[in-house]
Amino acid sequence: MPRSSLDLGSEANRRTSSVMARNNGVVQPLLTDLYQITMAYAYWKSGKIDDVAVFDLFFRSNPFQGEFTIFAGLEECLKFLESFHYSDSDIAYLIQTLPETIEPEFFTYLKQLTCKDVTVSAIEEGSVAFPRVPLLRVEGPLIITQILETTLLTLVNYASLVATNAARYRMVAGKNISLLEFGLRRAQGPDGGLSASKYSYIGGFDGTSNVLAGKLFNIPVKGTHAHAYITSFSNLDDLGMTVIPHGETKVPHNLSELAVNWREKISHLIDISPEEASDGELAALISYAVAFPNGFIALVDTSGLLNFCAVALALNDVGYKAIGVRIDSGDLAYLSVLARNTFEKVAKKLKLPWFANLTIVASNDINEETILSLNEQGHKIDCFGIGTHLVTCQRQPALGCVYKLVEINGQPRIKLSQDVGKVTMPGHKEAYRLYGADGHALIDLLQRSSEAPPEVGQKVLCRHPFQESKRAYVIPTRVEKLYKLYWKNGEICVKSPPLSHVRERVQNSLKTLRQDIKRNLNPTPYKVAVSDDLYNFIHDLWLQNAPIGELS
Repeated sequence: MPRSSLDLGSEANRRTSSVMARNNGVVQPLLTDLYQITMAYAYWKSGKIDDVAVFDLFFRSNPFQGEFTIFAGLEECLKFLESFHYSDSDIAYLIQTLPETIEPEFFTYLKQLTCKDVTVSAIEEGSVAFPRVPLLRVEGPLIITQILETTLLTLVNYASLVATNAARYRMVAGKNISLLEFGLRRAQGPDGGLSASKYSYIGGFDGTSNVLAGKLFNIPVKGTHAHAYITSFSNLDDLGMTVIPHGETKVPHNLSELAVNWREKISHLIDISPEEASDGELAALISYAVAFPNGFIALVDTSGLLNFCAVALALNDVGYKAIGVRIDSGDLAYLSVLARNTFEKVAKKLKLPWFANLTIVASNDINEETILSLNEQGHKIDCFGIGTHLVTCQRQPALGCVYKLVEINGQPRIKLSQDVGKVTMPGHKEAYRLYGADGHALIDLLQRSSEAPPEVGQKVLCRHPFQESKRAYVIPTRVEKLYKLYWKNGEICVKSPPLSHVRERVQNSLKTLRQDIKRNLNPTPYKVAVSDDLYNFIHDLWLQNAPIGELS
């Protein structure tokens, strides 16, 4: 899409990449659940300061009735680890809030607590991920790794949910349609709005209406105008300055006179009489075109096409090219076809080929199903502006990541449940993605860290973690180790890439999946398996920990 009022200021945004590293001031140690602090005291009181733990952060099912998830939020997690410390006011608040019986030495301990002894391994941000495969593995002293739980979860849960939602919109829209995030006014508060803009962009959207998100995250900022601008004009007498210089010669021209003349000339061609068109609307469009002659895109309804075309042709007379229209109500498929046919008629009649390709933007409570329906109806829309359904994730408001202890002081831990889906995978593990002969990802394999990694061309036994009969041999053509070391010795080990690179990673990662796994209706489940060694380890530990009933 050419530069327009849709992307006003985006060039300036690209010059502000230095602000990307700015921390979110809300993300701090007290952004946690109270029980993390009370557990920390109980651990401390029990003398467990030197205990070493391993926690896995993972989810149990994919969102939106799909079969993949996009992992996002890692950069914010690393920033949190880097800046973690309790301030004097934090300690003062905790002293005031927690029971008086808590020993003063505990608060001294908290004041000195940092993440320097924590180690974090993770899947690369922007990668496709699947249930049960940990997104993060957090290792270190028990107290600090426990305290990190809630904050890491809140940084990963929503980020991954929105990025996945955005990626699904990108897939149904197709690669040739522009997608703009318009959700700030409907988001769950200011921080939710900023996060939605950031992770929608990662998931595949092309820009946002959120100006602060553009500044903070270097995202292209785009937008048009609201209905209020149109209704603020009653007639042509409301117009102020209507003279603009020619785009090349700089000779001044009266845009209002030109637009009124064009409206008379083309009304028969568009089959809308000038009397049917609103003079107030025409005045608003002329005014907006004077303000943005190089970026004129107008909010229109059916009758507004005549006024838009008149102003667009007037702009053409004085050396500028309009960008297009935004449709915000009514039958979007019908109206987009009508608009395209109108543009093509004008282009052919007046021998202006570019006019046929004017951009058509559609907004109006759009969701995945809307786009699929519009595709079936043969719409002529070039760009979707999507807000509510994207940023609030109305189809599924939470991803449901969990953070579970899997090892303490080198000893594996397992959580048992009557619901097999909630039984955890114990111990320190590695994860690998095995690829098939067609180049697509075939299966994710979890195995104990002590095991040798799978090798290309070598047969690997892959087992369902809980169903004994479900097993298969896989001979991978490529093996991808999923975990990289991101945090150790108090430092970030891998520099966070620009959002544009993470965004590209999302699309490249999705290409590794077969189409049937990504389809909207009844997708094929992607397989996650464990090695034979890990399978036996899980079930031996299960038997050791499961209580034995007694019959009488």
